[in-house]
Amino acid sequence: MTKHGLKISVLCLFCISCFGIWIYLYAEEKKEQPIIINADHLEYSTDDKQVTASGDVEVDYKGSKLTCRKLTVNTQTKDGQAEGDARLENKGIIIEGSQMDYNFQNKAGIIRDAIFRSNPYFGRTKRMEKISDAEFIGINGYATTCSLDIPHYRMKSKTVNIYPGEKIQINKATFCVGDLPLLYLPKYARSLKDPLMHVQMMPGTSKDWGQYMLTAWRYNLTENVTGRIFLDYRSYLGVAEGLGTNYTSDYGKGDFKFYYTQERDKSKDVSQEDVMVPKVFQRYFIRWRHKWDIDKNTNLTAEYYKINDSKKMVLDPKFDFLKDYFFREYEKDTQPPSYISLHHSFTYSSLDLVMRKRTNRWYSSGYLEQLPQVNYNMASIRILETPFYFDSSSAIANLNKKNTSTMTPAANDTSPDAHVNRLDTTNKFSAPLKILFIQISPFVGSRETFYDQKINGSPIAIRTIFLTGAEMSTKFYRIFNINSNFLGLNFNGLRHIITPTISYNYNRVPTIHSSKLTQIDGVDSVDATSNSAALELSNKLQTKRNGQSVDLVDFRVNSSYVFKPKSGDKRGSNLSDILYYIRILPYSWMSIEGDATYKHSGDRSDTNYKRFTNANYDVNFNFGTERTIGFGQRYQRKGGNAITYNFEWRLNPLWKFSLYNSRERGHSENLKRGLREQEYTLTRDLHCWEAELSYNIKRGQGETIWLVFRLKAFPELQFEYNQAYHQPKPGSQSTR
Repeated sequence: MTKHGLKISVLCLFCISCFGIWIYLYAEEKKEQPIIINADHLEYSTDDKQVTASGDVEVDYKGSKLTCRKLTVNTQTKDGQAEGDARLENKGIIIEGSQMDYNFQNKAGIIRDAIFRSNPYFGRTKRMEKISDAEFIGINGYATTCSLDIPHYRMKSKTVNIYPGEKIQINKATFCVGDLPLLYLPKYARSLKDPLMHVQMMPGTSKDWGQYMLTAWRYNLTENVTGRIFLDYRSYLGVAEGLGTNYTSDYGKGDFKFYYTQERDKSKDVSQEDVMVPKVFQRYFIRWRHKWDIDKNTNLTAEYYKINDSKKMVLDPKFDFLKDYFFREYEKDTQPPSYISLHHSFTYSSLDLVMRKRTNRWYSSGYLEQLPQVNYNMASIRILETPFYFDSSSAIANLNKKNTSTMTPAANDTSPDAHVNRLDTTNKFSAPLKILFIQISPFVGSRETFYDQKINGSPIAIRTIFLTGAEMSTKFYRIFNINSNFLGLNFNGLRHIITPTISYNYNRVPTIHSSKLTQIDGVDSVDATSNSAALELSNKLQTKRNGQSVDLVDFRVNSSYVFKPKSGDKRGSNLSDILYYIRILPYSWMSIEGDATYKHSGDRSDTNYKRFTNANYDVNFNFGTERTIGFGQRYQRKGGNAITYNFEWRLNPLWKFSLYNSRERGHSENLKRGLREQEYTLTRDLHCWEAELSYNIKRGQGETIWLVFRLKAFPELQFEYNQAYHQPKPGSQSTR
């Protein structure tokens, strides 16, 4: 111990296994964390108050780990100098350099000729300054996501600011590919928590757009407000721009999107010689979506869509802005609704408030507005201690049925709009019981509908429909003691389960005929007695694999039997169409799924009567990551017969190939036989990038070629706003 009040304890541990020498340096006992040094050789100078360690040196101090070949530490100032393979690890960043000056007390220092890694970024600088655990500054260097010593691309700058685990900032950067400078960036900043790229460019060519370039710039206003700015060029259509914003608040989260173009159509869709046809069209799209989980039982959802399309209104209704510019969204919903929905769950019931308004007059005939509609649904609950149960569902609404109008004002509508105020409620009493091995649940109830007026405007009484019925089901099973790995099927016992189900429903003729009611939807069109039974037979074959039950085969047959229909069917009671469904999983890497319809209803003179009218199947093989094969078929009797193939295969670590092929083999006059669509994609791994070249041919729409470069460090960078082909599962039919 010294007289200066500084207690120093030096403990040297020498062992045959060469774990090293451990030195504990204490400064003001119980106030300073010790510096722990592990080294092969150790020297301590009491005059200089200095420890010198050499060999394999390792120091752990306050969450930082330093390794080197030689280290000198002043025990009073805590200043250290590391030489030879100096390496510092500190909470999300690793820095290596030829020499390092480091103060263990304030955890700051300078690393010379530094190489750094802060996932997913790599870089090299002349000097790296460690300001604190949260901030590093690189001087005269570059950053990249390429891990090679000589990277494929890099961003060179005088300063590179790194905030480990948070973000990276580069000022006045030059983007270089190899040694070739390509682009100047005044400022580059991105979050290390964000897997998406800030800039994306997608070039290509297609029949509809001509040559095009789609670009998107991501921005971060705050941690809770981010988005994209779009600037796109299409040689046939002109320039389009827009923005998108994602936000999170105390009142939920949502997104906003705006996209606008003053389209100058140079395609063959618009005659360039006709002087009466406009050459410029104003087209834009606004979308706002919001969701708020108010509490565990209450949530609010809202969506707003506004589409202005002068090309549709003035030129031809066949044009559709969503279809032309946002085909992915068009596939999901050709006429997306605008609404607000509030849902609340009670213990045994739920309440929904819906406000739905038509915001685009050209939406197709029969668009239903709900201003508002309130739904209340009560699950089946037991009545006191009796064997009876009660369930109810009610809806009260102010309904407007809007018909198509592409013109302004709406006086050009081909049919008038309809309006009604309506309360519709259904109440049932049931008494579930078991007779022998059969579960039976008979019920009785009524459906009352209150209208504010008849179709002619006069008052109307309550419409009542009496209903009754029952549901019956049972289950049979048998276990077979079969344990075999024949053909690799891995049978560990087999269980066959048969489940027949019959649901009988009787609805008496309504007290008010539908002809006296304003026709809004299916609630108003009921006009006859309904007397039918739904039939289903389910067969399952199960086994166990890896201790879990697996459905090897799932086969179901569905139909319904109609008793004495009064809809003009002269056959009397009859069986409806029979539906078949099957799913087979012989192996974990193979699945077979199919369905079919057997025509058993309608006019007997129909050429399809008592024949299979359609059949579909899909066969998929999954041999591992990026190695799949699939094919399928969609068959309609005397109609379409589409056969599709899908193939994706990782040839080696560098190359991947995929293809999609759709061929029409049908006999319909409206469908041309032969190849309908084909697409080929070749992907090349470029170490830090992936290059994807796709070639698509679609009959009647021409050819499309696009080339995509994707940074592997940001695999989720793709935006779904382009016309790049969205591959369906094998056997599906494209709607494009």
